[in-house]
Amino acid sequence: GWVRSVRSQKEVLFLHINDGSSLESLQVVADPSLEKKDLTFGSAVEVQGKLVKSPHKMQNMELQAETIRVVGPCDIWSFPLKMKERHPLEYVRQFPHLRCRNNTLGALLRIRSEATAGIHSFFQDNGYVHIHTPIITANDCEGAGELFQIEVKAKESTEKTHFFNVPAFLTVSGQLHLEVMAGAFTHVFTFGPTFRAENSQSRRHLAEFYMVEAELSFTESLQDIMQVMEDLFKTVTSTVLSKCPQDVELFHKYIAPAQK
Repeated sequence: GWVRSVRSQKEVLFLHINDGSSLESLQVVADPSLEKKDLTFGSAVEVQGKLVKSPHKMQNMELQAETIRVVGPCDIWSFPLKMKERHPLEYVRQFPHLRCRNNTLGALLRIRSEATAGIHSFFQDNGYVHIHTPIITANDCEGAGELFQIEVKAKESTEKTHFFNVPAFLTVSGQLHLEVMAGAFTHVFTFGPTFRAENSQSRRHLAEFYMVEAELSFTESLQDIMQVMEDLFKTVTSTVLSKCPQDVELFHKYIAPAQK
């Protein structure tokens, strides 16, 4: 994992290491003789030892290190993230290759990963067939928004031509494809990238996002569809709350207090 903190005392060396699997870091207890010059905050390490019950209330387990190897050193002076400092999101977003080490963004991506898995599991468990609908399409399902058009521009020429000899766009929805598929598979869903070309930089507009869509045949009423939607929300919410409790709590505590 990566070193989150180093605390060297006369008789003992403490490390906190995080491998990205959770918000919580693992405490490593080692003999000071194992300390190396390049064992710093941000460095990548491989530690071998015994996992034992921790005497401290803050953690269940700790690792008593027998060997510590620095896999990837880190120059703490040029490294933009600093130990025990809560950096604003505007700051960490300047470093796309490092921002996912930030607790907030790391928690967000773990939650998103579990939510995505929960959505797929819900549909698979309820007999839906997963369909990959086209990303490049001539369909404009909604007819209201702006679309990103696919064009070919030859290197020697300034002239632009249609790629498929007809106008083609990045998809805004896979709905029309799903409606056709529902005529053969009864229950279908897609969960893929969709695009909107509205030239707006507000928080209410996303140029690219992943959208869940489903179609089901032989429904008797609107209630049939609403029940699927309700069950999906409840299942995915339960999955996220059970698998990412610490990540969710981080948002309730610091990002969106009083919105639990």
